Amino acid sequence: MNPSRSDVLILGGGVIGLSCALHLLKGGARVRVLEQGTPGCGSSHGNCGTITPSHAAPLSMPGTLGVALRSMLRADAPLYLNPRFDGPRLRWLLGFARHCTWRDFEHAAQARAAILHRSRGLIAELIRNDRLDCEFVEEGLLYVYRSSAQMADDEHHHAQLLDRMGVPVQRLRGDEVEAMEPALKPGVHGGLFHPEDARLRPDRYVAELARRVSEQGGMIETGAKIEQFATDGKRIVGVSTSRGDFTGDCLVMALGAWSPLLGKRLGLRLPMQPGKGYSLTYTRPQLAPRHAMVLREAKVCVTTWDSGFRLGSTMEFSGYAEGLNRGRMDALRRGAAEGLREPEGPQLQEEWWGWRPMSVDEIPIIGPSTRWSNLHLATGHGMLGVSMSAATGELVAAQINGTTPMIDPAPYAPARFGL
Repeated sequence: MNPSRSDVLILGGGVIGLSCALHLLKGGARVRVLEQGTPGCGSSHGNCGTITPSHAAPLSMPGTLGVALRSMLRADAPLYLNPRFDGPRLRWLLGFARHCTWRDFEHAAQARAAILHRSRGLIAELIRNDRLDCEFVEEGLLYVYRSSAQMADDEHHHAQLLDRMGVPVQRLRGDEVEAMEPALKPGVHGGLFHPEDARLRPDRYVAELARRVSEQGGMIETGAKIEQFATDGKRIVGVSTSRGDFTGDCLVMALGAWSPLLGKRLGLRLPMQPGKGYSLTYTRPQLAPRHAMVLREAKVCVTTWDSGFRLGSTMEFSGYAEGLNRGRMDALRRGAAEGLREPEGPQLQEEWWGWRPMSVDEIPIIGPSTRWSNLHLATGHGMLGVSMSAATGELVAAQINGTTPMIDPAPYAPARFGL
């Protein structure tokens, strides 16, 4: 038997790739994961770890592009568009603008809600049944408002959408929010509480997924940077990496923000851009928030675990420019200081940045390729990779195994982009 051959070869060892691997292994497939770094070293590592059925609403709504264009004048804006000319980014923006309609907003929200709801239940079941040690807590997510205008806007475009989709959301007065969260500074106008949301420590969750993949017999090749593909007609017959050559009857592209770069080598033009996010991780402050929360005016996400405390969020479109933007890190600190009594923990443990894979229509790209007969795509999850991971793995496994998916695969199909 060829030791480099597998039933399924998964490209990418982040939360999506590992979730696909685990579901396929449990279905009896022989699986190998190719990861250019270490499992979860990309955006799976430094995100805020919230599991959010509440985040059904996409970024692409009327008016968003105007906000992004105005942000070019402020490098520390929560949503920042770098003014440097970049052809692929410009094409993506034009495509994104075409999806900023109420019709497309509603369509994307429905698709996102379905996979988020399914994944929320699967994640809880997986953590319980496989005994994953990742500080999983089911205590909801709180949106905190200090202005009536921001809360009214979110009530109209966010809360009412969740009402229509059957996702619970509780409206709270300012005094109720302050009683619920003593870590907040006084002056809260109100809040929206999402009781079905949860949180976990994402780096530990990914490490636990990698552990279970290995225990189930899966192979994880670290430091395996993909160098080229071997093809024959409509099939991909091999993958050459810095760790050697590998083959698989079926391939799954789960490369996150790197998917468009590798996709080019296969003649695929994935309509995606990297959206850079940032986070700051501290040891836990004495007066830490009881719930995961979003300080809405500052657009800062705050997550507390037993082992630490993280500030995160922001969205920066600067192409594949690497490195920390100090101004954006400082903006996270300022936003937290406006809302929290103890905005930072005693010790700063990590300053992090990473690229999220932003699809042009804000719907993940999951399913069989129309160009390559043995390729499946599992990418484009934006800021919701952890939240959508388990349902993505389940859907990919069902499609490869030829079983009936638990959610309608049509909204996520690569065919909508001719991929």
